Amino acid sequence: MLALPRRLRSRPTRFLAFALVAITLFLVLSRGTVREYGASRWPAELRKQKGAESAAQAGGGARPPWQTEIESTAKFEAVEPQEPMGPSDQDEEPPKSLEDQEREAREEAERTKRAEFEAEFHALESKEGAFAIYGNTLSTLTNKTAERKPAHEAALSPAAPAQGISQKPYIFNPYPEYNGKDWIASKKAKFMQCDGPDGALLDDVKVFKGTPRNFPNARFGSYDVLDIDGDVCFERETRLGPYGLLQDATHKRTAAQWDAINWGQLQEKCVRKNKARFHMQGKPNLYIDSAYGPLDAPTMSELRRSRRPSILEDARKHNHRHRSITEEEEAGEDTGKHDKRRGSTTEKESGEKPVKEQRTALLIRTYTGKVYSENDKHILRSLVSELSLRTGGQYQVFLLVQVKDNDLPIWEKYEAYRSVVLNSVPLEFADMTILWDDQVVRSMYPKLGHDQSNVDIAQWLSVQRFAQEYPEFDYVWNWELDSRVTGHHYDFLEKLSSFARKQPRRGLWERSERFYMPEFHGDYDTDFRKEVESHAVNGSVWGPPSVPFIKPVGPKPPVKIPEDDDYEWGVGEEADVITLAPIFDPVGSGWINWDFVWGYSDDTHPSVDVPRRVTIITQSRVSKRLLDIMHVENQRGNHVFSEMSPQTVALLHGFKAVYAPMPVFFDRAWPIKSLARWFNGGPNGDSGGFASAQAWGHEGRYSGSTWYYRANPPQRLYLNWMGWEDTGIGGPEWEKTHGRPCLPAMIMHPIKDVEETEPGYATESWLPYD
Repeated sequence: MLALPRRLRSRPTRFLAFALVAITLFLVLSRGTVREYGASRWPAELRKQKGAESAAQAGGGARPPWQTEIESTAKFEAVEPQEPMGPSDQDEEPPKSLEDQEREAREEAERTKRAEFEAEFHALESKEGAFAIYGNTLSTLTNKTAERKPAHEAALSPAAPAQGISQKPYIFNPYPEYNGKDWIASKKAKFMQCDGPDGALLDDVKVFKGTPRNFPNARFGSYDVLDIDGDVCFERETRLGPYGLLQDATHKRTAAQWDAINWGQLQEKCVRKNKARFHMQGKPNLYIDSAYGPLDAPTMSELRRSRRPSILEDARKHNHRHRSITEEEEAGEDTGKHDKRRGSTTEKESGEKPVKEQRTALLIRTYTGKVYSENDKHILRSLVSELSLRTGGQYQVFLLVQVKDNDLPIWEKYEAYRSVVLNSVPLEFADMTILWDDQVVRSMYPKLGHDQSNVDIAQWLSVQRFAQEYPEFDYVWNWELDSRVTGHHYDFLEKLSSFARKQPRRGLWERSERFYMPEFHGDYDTDFRKEVESHAVNGSVWGPPSVPFIKPVGPKPPVKIPEDDDYEWGVGEEADVITLAPIFDPVGSGWINWDFVWGYSDDTHPSVDVPRRVTIITQSRVSKRLLDIMHVENQRGNHVFSEMSPQTVALLHGFKAVYAPMPVFFDRAWPIKSLARWFNGGPNGDSGGFASAQAWGHEGRYSGSTWYYRANPPQRLYLNWMGWEDTGIGGPEWEKTHGRPCLPAMIMHPIKDVEETEPGYATESWLPYD
């Protein structure tokens, strides 16, 4: 296949945009499970009430939500109907139905709202602070001596000078003091340091104190709320140098030398060295028989027996991922093979059982045919090093590869499986790779239709399958390969989970359904809580909703109403789902996939009426128990679109769901009230509601942000940070004058085609409805 030149890939023509729109409209209109385009965006109960609404309007009563929105839109002016100019009876058009009138009113209100946003968006281009996120370098650092929290200061220690950089670097060490006083007091088993490539761990990540002078504050989210140090800056060579970016005397490795590293084997040896710390076998899915009784669906053992031979077992053995660990070994008892020279703390040595730690798998979603850039490799190496090897196996990183050719006999012959692995990923990552395809997923969920189980609609099925095959992991991160963390991966993920763990359940669903804007909302734990609860006119979510065909398996509230709880329930409880964007109600939001629901119904409750929630971008952490009940619901034939899956099941079963307000930046100096209007414009100050930012035709609001799948700044910022030109900033000559770019700890998406650019290159983003 011929590869398109980079300019054509990043600057699609209007013809391609038109073709995409035409294809999208055809798919939406032709899908049998989706209502007529336009009408399908509104909840069934509103359509059922149109007659009552018409009567209410005639008597001056309540109006439907889109009419309320029209009247509150500043530039919209109602036009009085005019008498016809004398046409004959034959020329008169039949009167429009109420549904047509409602649709036209909605569309007009949406056009008006979109025009207002675009006018303000373009006006801000000439205002002070526009594009301040670009062009920030080490030479512009300020706040270098700012007072830090003791824990943040303790994570920094002086490092040797960095080549070609005059500023002073610091080693950044966010890990706990393994085997220290607090560690021993927690009664955890002894931490055993793991080997890296060539027997030694790769060098530490380094940072620089301070923040760039002109870099704006985060408009969504907060460093302080997440307890992340926002006054350090990350530069590319001190961040990614150990992982292959630098080719100096200290770090130089040839491509062949990198290929010789086996990251999968290193991770396996690491966790085995620390096996006394973890439950190495895990627990089976307890909900398969207990939640609803025996299911009429294949079990994992039945699926394994149906394969010739057991491909997964052979793959595990090759990948050093087999289930030969005995219960005695897991408990730390000496089986004759135990190496006491390593000093592993066991029950026999310490006199008591150590407290077992929880483990997290990080699944990086990819596919056959993916071409891995050098930067992709740098990121994968950093994830394995920072999350797995440095923590003694607390995390483990996998490549979850979709095999797009369903005719390949990967489930019949191990040789075919291995061949696909070796031809799909760089050799150094082969033994941390897990394959899946539509065939194996559909065999697990026979009650889901063919269209319901494709990867776009059912992205979580492969993750659920992983959770059934690898029950030793308590949590799973669903990770996008086109996201980038400029900061330290361990620090970022641990701070997200720590924040979620501290959250009380009272008001949690309501706090999580809106973007947290510190400048607008005030303190997260006081002002924000009060403001959110003041808008909860219909009461807060308190336990699972009453749905007759769902048997919730989550914990029950300790008191009848949330007001009787002093923000105590849920504190210290791990979150079952952690998202990086709000968890909002899709009904009435204009999000195009709001009614992609199957099952979840009975004779009196249609599927479209089931309570549900959604987060745009599926990158999130999900607990084993949530994945287990998601697996059961899908085996029952209950299913929703990918972006709704974990959130909806968590809601229905009473599990804990948290939007962690990570810092998000914008390329324009938006007034905070404008951001609140455009992103939290729902009826109760939430991120859903009529013409939300996630609605078709309104996603352009994210185009200047650092996190959304249609955002423009992530690519520009990252290419500049890597030392390459984009939109007149970056590149070797630019850096000679301005210095080397640095960025605070942040996560960005999407970032694709990370490769050196040509002079004059400019990233451009486009929307399918432009």
